[in-house]
Amino acid sequence: MQLNSDPPGRGKHAHRNAARPLPVGEQSLEHAARLFRALGEPSRLRLLALLAQGPLCVSEVAVIENESISTISQRLRVLRAERLVTRARQGKHILYALADQHVADLVSSALAHASEAQIRAAAPGR
Repeated sequence: MQLNSDPPGRGKHAHRNAARPLPVGEQSLEHAARLFRALGEPSRLRLLALLAQGPLCVSEVAVIENESISTISQRLRVLRAERLVTRARQGKHILYALADQHVADLVSSALAHASEAQIRAAAPGR
């Protein structure tokens, strides 16, 4: 019994778009990779999830996270360097917020996807 008589790249399963160009340039790919590295640390991702609920100052985040202000400031520096968060002065406080809706969507999608995977893994019969 012969399974496949077509040479590679021919026949009904030929690759149609093997030379498809990427929709973005190398610089955009590099920046996206840096974004994912910044998002890839659980404490920074948790910080972004907190900021998705609204702006906070460093001292508020420190209390919520039970961490030192210097630790929270360092995490915010990393996120700000990648333009994931912004800061604005309000009186004596500097409030941090997500940079834009893209960041909010990215965080929301990542957490939803991770939660979905946990639910599937915990489902009976898996």
